[in-house]
Amino acid sequence: MKNPFKLDQLWRRCAPAFALAGATFAAGAILPANALADETCMSPYMAKIVGQEDFVYVWTLGVEGVGDGQDKLVTIDVNPNSETYGQVIHSLSVGGRNEAHHSGLTDDRHYLWAGGLDTNKVFIFDVHSDPAQPTLHKVITDFTAKSGGVVGPHTTYALPGRMMITGLSNNKDNGGRTAMVEYTNDGEYIETYWMPTDDDLRGAEKAGQFADGYGYDLRVLPRRNVMLTSSFTGWSNYMMDFGKMLQDEEAMKRFGNTVVVWDLHTRKPIKVLDVPGAPLEVRFAWGSDHNYAFTTTALTSKLWLIYEDEQGEWQAKAVADIGDPSQIPLPVDISISSNDKHLWVNTFMDGKTRLFDISDPFNPKQIYEKQIGSQVNMASSAWSGERVYYTSSLLANWDKKGEDDEQYFKAYTFDGEKLTEQFAIDFYEQKLGRAHQMRFGAYALYGMKRPETRYAATVD
Repeated sequence: MKNPFKLDQLWRRCAPAFALAGATFAAGAILPANALADETCMSPYMAKIVGQEDFVYVWTLGVEGVGDGQDKLVTIDVNPNSETYGQVIHSLSVGGRNEAHHSGLTDDRHYLWAGGLDTNKVFIFDVHSDPAQPTLHKVITDFTAKSGGVVGPHTTYALPGRMMITGLSNNKDNGGRTAMVEYTNDGEYIETYWMPTDDDLRGAEKAGQFADGYGYDLRVLPRRNVMLTSSFTGWSNYMMDFGKMLQDEEAMKRFGNTVVVWDLHTRKPIKVLDVPGAPLEVRFAWGSDHNYAFTTTALTSKLWLIYEDEQGEWQAKAVADIGDPSQIPLPVDISISSNDKHLWVNTFMDGKTRLFDISDPFNPKQIYEKQIGSQVNMASSAWSGERVYYTSSLLANWDKKGEDDEQYFKAYTFDGEKLTEQFAIDFYEQKLGRAHQMRFGAYALYGMKRPETRYAATVD
């Protein structure tokens, strides 16, 4: 299969960001390792925090020699009315380093599921009994065995009474052929749904050149009975040193180029769309008559629209450049506004967040950008759009090194025109590790009031 992007171009643009030390590269990352992030990007089956969130839970990668060196769930107080506003108030280590990555809440928001891309463990945290101090409820240790060989639990996404988990790889060749795995909210395995490939389309229509079997993100549009999955790369790539991977021509061919349209109810693939260059996060619009979603391609720096046409057919179209594609800014996480007017797009290599006007989804326009750090990955926006949070890490072997290896959580307010920083937490300084995925919590979700104040969030 022909590689849809140019290896030499990618190397020329990325190499200056890395420092040579003999034959070892101080590697920065080009792709995210999740993306699921924020309130506007959550499952439509969940209650939304439409007022002030109380907490942000950060699924954090352990770093050898930093604190206890373990992966952990870090709880940050983000309510300005709180006496501990802007502080880490709780940290729960899970034992060892599992390549902590993405996380997601159950439909009742009682439990937070968080995966380890290397060990294939899924950690289930109780975030409802005491939202300020989550506890470890259960650990799924047989994910690969029960699923029939799926490796790299990535997106954990809420369906009614169910959690759907996308995989990134398999235990046969550690490549990109993978599947979705369905569980009950209690953590009981239900079924595995393999991605369509040229060898086994599973009844799907192949709309273009690719049917590669790769997986990454997952989102649904229930009223159209549609589920979308995107594609990334396998274990052999995401656990490889980034500099080594860049120089490996075969490795650079092992990235996904598809978005798959599924029947939500039957879990059957319907159509395989060509979206070349590793499409990552998927974000559906929220409007009742908006039958479309956005994704970005990390390797080609394009913003793509996945939409239902007038004939009821789902299509994919590149609708905008992200920065200067020749510079390969490497778009990672995205966050859509609840009114479908704006889309935040983070680019890892230059550490910037960009805001696109998507009022006309076929003609997005960048209207704002801001430097967040030397590297930036995740973006999480409040339902109101008035607060946006950022974290820094992609993958342990892909994050930048040296002075550019910043690991942080940053909180901003947004007034409709510009971001204003409210506080920042240095995760290295506090010996926490690499900050990755964010999820929101609030006392009001569980009929509670914040202990030290009468102020509480609003839910919908």
